[in-house]
This record gives sequence, structure tokens and C-alpha cells, in this order.
Amino acid sequence: YNASPQQQRDIIKSRSLDRRLQEPIVLTKWRHSTIVLDTNDKESSTAAKASFPENESSPSSPKHQATGQEKYGLLNVTKITENGKKVRKNWMSSWAVLQGSSLLFTKTQGSGTGWFGVNQSKPEFTVDLKGALIDWASKDKSSKKNVIELKTRQGTELLIQSDNDSFINEWYKVLNYTINNQVVESDEALEDEVPDSPGVEKQDKEKEKENKDSKKLRLKAPSNIDSTDQKKTKTKLKKFLTRRPTLQAVREKGYIKDQVFGSNLTSLCQRENSTVPKFVKLCIEHVEEHGLDVDGLYRVSGNLAVIQKLRFAVNHDEKLDLNDSKWEDIHVITGALKMFFRELPEPLFTYNHFNDFVNAIKQEPRQRVHAVKDLIKQLPKPNQDTMQVLFRHLKRVVENGEKNRMTYQSVAIVFGPTLLKPEKETGNIAVHTVYQNQIVELILLELNSIFGR
Repeated sequence: YNASPQQQRDIIKSRSLDRRLQEPIVLTKWRHSTIVLDTNDKESSTAAKASFPENESSPSSPKHQATGQEKYGLLNVTKITENGKKVRKNWMSSWAVLQGSSLLFTKTQGSGTGWFGVNQSKPEFTVDLKGALIDWASKDKSSKKNVIELKTRQGTELLIQSDNDSFINEWYKVLNYTINNQVVESDEALEDEVPDSPGVEKQDKEKEKENKDSKKLRLKAPSNIDSTDQKKTKTKLKKFLTRRPTLQAVREKGYIKDQVFGSNLTSLCQRENSTVPKFVKLCIEHVEEHGLDVDGLYRVSGNLAVIQKLRFAVNHDEKLDLNDSKWEDIHVITGALKMFFRELPEPLFTYNHFNDFVNAIKQEPRQRVHAVKDLIKQLPKPNQDTMQVLFRHLKRVVENGEKNRMTYQSVAIVFGPTLLKPEKETGNIAVHTVYQNQIVELILLELNSIFGR
């Protein structure tokens, strides 16, 4: 059989297509896990389609679809700073998709579901939520209602808005939950991303140029080192590397100290010979001395770059003076304290008691207090004592509500998802958020009944 040139091209195309289809398709799931879908498996293909329903909402409507994999919908968005520099505010309507730790924006919605539509355009920009801060925007940021303020670790600040109250509230809860559950990168990476002063940047560029010039000279210069010398050098280097002490041995000798942020609460307290971390007590004392009358205390976000510098200083400096002019903004101190609790490997209300606390708040009002009190007594001693110190402080914050405009409910909204969360999110995030806030609010209201006077 002799095929025509056109038929031969069609055969080549079909074979090429078959090879591509045999490769597995990877679908990104919630919190960076992945599913590999075999295109030859009909059941897997059906399951994938089921997780992304076909009847999706119109781009012009606030209706959206939220699943374990993603959340998406139409939002109004504008940048007010980019890489630490102010930019002109320009509101635009964008199709937003929350996928893992990334928030993507595009002008148009694709024909398919979520972000993975066939004709989906490339995102206009993407926001990395790792280490970000979220809050409701104040009136000086925007006169619009229902405006979310989002600050990234890279120095970009966004305003996100929708006229639909319930719709924007759902976005706030999901974004807040996502941010609180992201693993923050190492201090070294964070320190690298903190912008230096213009003078430092200029010096770095000059050094970089000098290094390049010297490298060129070295490349041009003839090598006088013979193979014997090279072998000796390699042997010495190998011996040196094999004699290096282990990380544990270096820690035991005191050359390397464990960090404060991201440490296990019990281990940290054991190192400090206390049941409440020193940094927590230091922040609380400073706030109560200088900031109880500040408007929006704990609700307003501080400068993220400065917060990261404070975080770095806490992890590496033995002595920390919060009265230093570098930390003069009280919102930097409160932001660092919230970040400390957010980065605990296990929240203050431990994972194994999450469902118990949720069941306790569902009981009759008279029984709730006793149930919550009994559960707190079951927590490790550092958790109990740290919780008591923190909640007594938050009670004093609310007692100054006429000045700082913080209520029991607003404090609960800020701290609920940070202090109390499930190890694995299996249910409705919005429902969990309600219970988290109610538990924190109950403890604040019944503080003396739970912890005593």
C-alpha cells in the first residue's frame, strides 16, 4: 500500500499525538500535593472531570466554585505597591484563581473550569502567598466597601474588592487560611529578599563587577599547577570534609543555636528554661507599654520587610531591644508575634484536640466553658501557660477598645485560624473558621472562669 504524501503526514501527526497522550497528566492539588492521571485509565479520567464541575459560573457573576483543589471567581483588583515602590492605583475586573500557594489574575475567564480551560489566557500576574499578610483595608487605602489588603513578601501590595459581601468574605477566609498554612522558607532566603538601602545595592553591584573582572584575568592567566599538586589539594580537601563534625555535635558544643521562629513550643521553652517563650513575653510587654491605644492593633498589618528583618534578628541575636528605632512601628511587633504563632509546627491548640474543641463549642452555653476548660488542662504545660499569657494580653487589648477599636469578635477573627486549625483540612474551610473564631471569643469572654483570676 502506497500512501500519498498528505496521508503520510496525517499518519505522522496521529503517531505524534498518540505519544503525547500516553504521557501522564499532572493535576496540582491543594497544598502542593499532586495527582498523576493516566490517560489510558477511563475511571481516573472520569474522577478528574468530577473534581472540576462543568457548570461553572459566568465571569460577570460573583458565583464561583470552591473545591479542595482551587477557588476562583471574578474580583476587582489593583496594585498600590510593586516590589516596594508605589504604583498608580488602577482598578480592573479580573478572573482570579487560587491554586495552592499562588493567586493568579487574568483579564478573561477560559472556556473550561477553573484555571485549566482550553482557551484560558495567560495570567496577567501571579501573587505568591507564602509569608504574605492579609487584612481588611482601611478607608485611607480605598473608599470602596469590602476591600481586602494583601501584602506579599516580595514587597507587592494589592487591594481586592467585590460588592458582594458573602462572596468577598469567603475569599478572605480562604486566603487567610491558605497564608496561615504555608510553610515559610528559611531565614537566609527571607533575609536575601529583604530590600537593602540604595547605597548597599550600589556597593554590591561594584563588588560584582570587580569579581567578574578578576575572573576574566584568571581565565586568561596560564595555569602553573601541575597534576601532582592538584591531586594533593583534592586529597587534603577530602580529608577535611570527612573530619567535619556532625550538625548535632556542633549544636551540642553551642556553635549553632536552634531558631525561635518555627521551633516546637515545648522544645523552645525547654531551651529557654521557661514555660512561655521569651519572645512572646517581650512582645506583649512592649505592646502593653506602648501600643494599647493604637487604632487597629493586631488588625492592621505592619511592613512585611521590616517584620522579616525582626524575625531574622530574633533567630540570630541573643539580645533584642524592641525600643530600637528600627522597630518603632507597633504593627511590626504585633505582626511578628502573629507570625511566631503562625509558624509553630503545631498550633497552640494542638492538632489532636482540634475536633474536641469544635465539639465543645457546639454544646449548650452552660456546658461550653467547662468543656473548653477541661480540654485546655489536657494540653502540654507550655501550651497552657503561653495560652494564658496571650489571652490575658488580648483581653487587655479589648478592654482598650474605645481607643484601638478592637472587639472580642475582631480579635477572634485575627487569631482564630492561627491558634486553632486541623492538621489536614477535610471539611468546609468556612465552617471551621466559624468554630475557630467562636472558641477564641469564648475564652476571651470567660477568661477568669477558665484560667482563674
